[in-house]
Amino acid sequence: MLAAQEVSDADVVREVLGGRTENYATLVRRYQGFLFRHAERMTGSSDEAADIVQMAFVKGYRNLERCRNPERVGAWLFRISANLCKDFLKNRRRLNLSLQDTPAVTSKRDNPGDAAEQSEMGSKIDRALEKLAADQREAFVLKHVEGRSYKEMSDMLEASVPALKMRVHRAREELQTLLAVYR
Repeated sequence: MLAAQEVSDADVVREVLGGRTENYATLVRRYQGFLFRHAERMTGSSDEAADIVQMAFVKGYRNLERCRNPERVGAWLFRISANLCKDFLKNRRRLNLSLQDTPAVTSKRDNPGDAAEQSEMGSKIDRALEKLAADQREAFVLKHVEGRSYKEMSDMLEASVPALKMRVHRAREELQTLLAVYR
């Protein structure tokens, strides 16, 4: 076998698919830096980027026979990694508590800061949510935590859209009042 740099991507893919699975490491060495830099820029976290790149290589290995153009396996691996980054960002947005209409909270949550401070603010928000009336808390969580539309909420809760908008509005006002104590 030729030196690793002299072997084409297509040859490496053929060898791996032919049973020489240890040669997949050649592709990992060739593309890990590029994939990592992209994932780190997308996620803003070297830890998340490392996880994404590892998942991309695992997924690539498991599905290598699906690579239509082995000469462009690097581009194929990039697409896998890029899609994993997009999924990560979509899931992160879905999981974050969206309080865009409560400026007192967003200014503290949006500042990059100490993890302990963010955790403390999360606890304060949880305690404040617990103090809301049940119908307000339910509407607020469906709208701002789960990201539901008012139409979806209306179908789920069998309440009118205007009534739900009022519940969410009142919940925001109450949360602002409750969280003002923590400033």
